[in-house]
Amino acid sequence: MNELITLLQNPRRPNILVIGDIMLDRYIWGNAERISQEAPVILLRADYKEERLGGAGSVASMLQALDVQTHLIGVIGQDEVGERVLKLLEQKGIEATAVLNDPSRPTTLKERYIGRAQTRHPQQMLRVDYEECHPIDTYIEKQLQTYASEQIEKSDIILISDYNKGTCTHELLQYVICHAHRLSKIVIADPTRGGDYSKYHGCTALTPNRHEAGLATGHRISTIDDAIAAAVKLWQNYNLEASIVTLDKDGIVFAHRDGRTLHFSTRPRQVYDITGAGDMVMASLGMALALKASFETAIQLANIAGGLEVERIGAAPISRTEILSDILQNLHAAHYHSPDKIMTLDALLPILQQRRMRGERIAFTNGCFDILHAGHVRYLAEARQQADCLVVGLNDDASVRLLKGAGRPLNPVHARVTVLAAIQSVDYIVIFDEPTPMKLIQQIKPDVLVKGGDYRKDEIVGADYVESYGGRIYIANYHNGYSSTNIIHRAKAA
Repeated sequence: MNELITLLQNPRRPNILVIGDIMLDRYIWGNAERISQEAPVILLRADYKEERLGGAGSVASMLQALDVQTHLIGVIGQDEVGERVLKLLEQKGIEATAVLNDPSRPTTLKERYIGRAQTRHPQQMLRVDYEECHPIDTYIEKQLQTYASEQIEKSDIILISDYNKGTCTHELLQYVICHAHRLSKIVIADPTRGGDYSKYHGCTALTPNRHEAGLATGHRISTIDDAIAAAVKLWQNYNLEASIVTLDKDGIVFAHRDGRTLHFSTRPRQVYDITGAGDMVMASLGMALALKASFETAIQLANIAGGLEVERIGAAPISRTEILSDILQNLHAAHYHSPDKIMTLDALLPILQQRRMRGERIAFTNGCFDILHAGHVRYLAEARQQADCLVVGLNDDASVRLLKGAGRPLNPVHARVTVLAAIQSVDYIVIFDEPTPMKLIQQIKPDVLVKGGDYRKDEIVGADYVESYGGRIYIANYHNGYSSTNIIHRAKAA
């Protein structure tokens, strides 16, 4: 776990090239109220529409959330859906000069209808696909090869996301794989279901799921041993360095041509939607390997990230900070056998909703808490007295450096969060990576926003927002003589 924590805190932003089938995922949300009078079907009263990047676009979007420089290669149709894809790519800062327009096909669109019933967690009811799956023509294929040859030289790693929609032709993939080999670059492919796997010949690794690996090897995968046997057969058949087979609730198996075979189990999670889990595994695996992690460390990270993804509806990007929070939360629970305090925001929000339904009030404060001292302890106790529970937003290491300078923090985030979690006044801790806690405040909507006595009300981030819905601002007493900076100066002088 220390290796994972170090990896997630690595400030370097690797450059990753993603090649594959680009799609648009559209989500129609609503209340499933009753059975229609026209037919025995559920009537969905739609109230919200959301659009996200799908396919290779989803992998690129998830890489951006993991603080990776991302370049995307693929095709879209000459249509309104394609324009929406380009707009989303621009908004996310994904380099898309090699996303080509193919007038012979529509942009692939997957439209999902998500229903809520009696305020319970939403569930996917129906998916409608709009697509053409014929292979791209030779002219576009040659253009993509030209773009790929330029980008491979600049990239730390190449990811192939093949959804069998026509972009990942045998000729294009073999061109990419051979060119990458000449430059000693890693190529990881998430293969299509069934079909001819010879187009992946020579990849560094493949990442099929249980069903895909079974189809590719002609074997039913029921046990871990079955999965390992299939993984071994894959690297043997297609001249791979390694095979990585994802097994949903059973974790991931890994087989390397040097003889290593490993099973990485996963902890039980509440599964709401498997959409995007494979993309998240691919993105986190790519990020880790691009940062020079071993296969074992990269797979551990991918296992955790994929587990977080299935707890969400649709293909939702997950940040390094959210993965780090999940790791620290479980380390804390394992070491101290106490109720979890260290939370991801997604895990915390339903808990806060339940507490509010019981009539409880929520207080929020934030800080770096680099060197926890008596002033902090008194401050947190005073903040807790303002409500029924206290949520603390903790700056991650990168945001502390931005606020305090290159020499800070003195204590890394996993040390700071452990000490903070031991304070009785603190109920929950959420690690955040933005310069200010404004996004956290907007999501949590605290009843009381607390800051220290060295702040004026007009200097408090989020004060106007909290007051706009009837919340209260509380400025705690200032405890003179306590300061992390002064402690550091005294320590240096001594």
